[in-house]
Amino acid sequence: MKNLVLITIFFFSVFARTQQQKTNTENDSILPFYLKEVIIIGKRNFKKLNNQKETKLLATLDEFLEKSSKITMIKRGNYAWEPAMNNMTSDRISVTIDGMQIFGACTDKMDPITSYVDTSNLSEAHISSGQQGAENGQTIGGGIDLKLDRNNFEKEGTTFNMGLDTGFETNASSKILGTELNYSTPSFFINTDFIYRNAENYFDGNSKEVQFSQFTKYNFSVISGIKIAENKALVASLIYDEARDIGYPALPMDVSLARAVIGSVSYEHKDFSSSIKNIEAKIYANKVTHIMDDTTRPNVAIHMDMPGWSTTYGGYLKTKIHTENHSLLFNLNTYYNRSLAEMTMYPKDPSENLMFMLTWPNVQTLYSGFYAEDVYRFTNKSTLKFTTRIGLQNARIADKFGLGSLQIFYPKLKEEKTRFLPSLSIQYSKTQKTLDYTISAAYGERAPSVSEGYGNFLYNNFDNFDYIGNPYLKNEKAFEFNANSTYKKNLLTIKLANTIFFISNYIIGEINPAYSPMVIGASGVKVYGALDNVVMFNSALSTSMKINNNIDWKAAVGYNYGKDTSGNNLPLIAPISFSSTVSYRKNSFNASIKIKGEGNQTEYSPVYGEDQSKSYTIFNGNAGYTFYINTNKILIKGGFENLFNRFYSTYSDWNNIPRMGRNVFLNMSYVFK
Repeated sequence: MKNLVLITIFFFSVFARTQQQKTNTENDSILPFYLKEVIIIGKRNFKKLNNQKETKLLATLDEFLEKSSKITMIKRGNYAWEPAMNNMTSDRISVTIDGMQIFGACTDKMDPITSYVDTSNLSEAHISSGQQGAENGQTIGGGIDLKLDRNNFEKEGTTFNMGLDTGFETNASSKILGTELNYSTPSFFINTDFIYRNAENYFDGNSKEVQFSQFTKYNFSVISGIKIAENKALVASLIYDEARDIGYPALPMDVSLARAVIGSVSYEHKDFSSSIKNIEAKIYANKVTHIMDDTTRPNVAIHMDMPGWSTTYGGYLKTKIHTENHSLLFNLNTYYNRSLAEMTMYPKDPSENLMFMLTWPNVQTLYSGFYAEDVYRFTNKSTLKFTTRIGLQNARIADKFGLGSLQIFYPKLKEEKTRFLPSLSIQYSKTQKTLDYTISAAYGERAPSVSEGYGNFLYNNFDNFDYIGNPYLKNEKAFEFNANSTYKKNLLTIKLANTIFFISNYIIGEINPAYSPMVIGASGVKVYGALDNVVMFNSALSTSMKINNNIDWKAAVGYNYGKDTSGNNLPLIAPISFSSTVSYRKNSFNASIKIKGEGNQTEYSPVYGEDQSKSYTIFNGNAGYTFYINTNKILIKGGFENLFNRFYSTYSDWNNIPRMGRNVFLNMSYVFK
């Protein structure tokens, strides 16, 4: 409780100091919105690719997202890391691709949405903290919207360019091959992209092979547009992503297939009128197939197959309106999702019957929501931003066998339930000569996920318990307060960001001794319940300095806190983290070296199955050069990660799986037109 009081005092002291700053009267029409962060990814595009901005040209999306101060990645292997924002996992955040809702098909979260795209077909990731991330769906922790990369129509003439990528990494013998073709005219454009990634088992800092950490991934995408009239266009996109033979060393099972097909068609009308700047109407569909199995694992007590399927159909209508003092955004969206997962157990004695269970009982979710945003400009230096989202969600158990299985625990359970989900926020931003600041308050609700509401004996080897869903859970509710400030003077910039959440009906598993586990060796059964109240806080301090025309320095430190009302630490709360980077750029050459690490995890959560992670510090570095052959461009980037081969595991590494040891990489991209 003492820590909570100190944190609260600290939070409001930052608020008070920012309020006391004097207003500068210089005109400046650009205002900061610190609760939204954009990570530029960039395609292998002639116009966009710049190795001075890329640490690793062919980095995975997971590596890009880790750059954000708000995001950490939960790792169960070397593939498909699960993003967490503000120390909240994927159930509490919204992840979309170009505004499209997509849901994983794995009950063990082995296929987050971020695993079904690649940096090669994305331009940027919009990361919005808390209710600022509610534009595309309900959220508590925030939102991530992954923007597909696409050409625009040419003003005149024809443009054609092509890119080739190749890369190799010594640890895990990772191989990367990719290509893209882009063509555009004043009335038509098409972008195609293909990338292949393959990795064998990686080695940790003790040079020991980490078994079952291999993977192979293919990703193909095409996006095309046709202009049907001035300022009017039809745009269609298709993504096909397939990964096979994926090992998960932190889990008892691997994945033989993870496949997603994602398609959309949209109508875009720009400059509809003097005030209506843009109208976009999109319909989309996607299907995810995920097959877990343990056929390659030795000494399996009983063989299991665990396939899952997720199918989503949806659409939205977005409108942007600008007046003299208002910037308005409206988003009317809806989707239908069908989630089905099953488990078949094969006894070693062939004379015994197979055991079958629906772990997700064909849950069909229909959601309709309306989002509104108004940025009101008081002056050129201050704005007030209002947002609200109102959602209506109906969840229905469509499989009678699955309904009957849950009625064993909940005899009076109805097959469907409707929930009302409101959220709102208010944010004030002000910019001055040397100091910018943003303060905000927000409230939001979310419904339980499919696993939390309807899961049936889902094994979690993090705490070694089987989990059963609870369809009677109330909506999770969160009050959120933010105070962010930036000081700029000459060549120095200092940023401080603070966020605190007060969450009620916090959904988490609770032991029920009346039930026996299904999985052999499990410690027991947990049923999803809710804590009355929890408090979560995070603070990030970062600084950057331009030492001279060629050398930059950046540093950051982060602190996180999370407890329930009994004083127990919440699981997966990041310890103190730090980083420092020195970069050198001159003409076509660039290089950087980075030191990063974490302190001892002093406030871990044994009550919820967590053990302590130890402190570590690692060193990374890279260097790149750009060549030109006529109008063609060749970029070469090489570097090292974990230079001193440090053996370590972070707080977010599932079951303490060790991180990769020393790794040397070399990437090359050739772009020509």
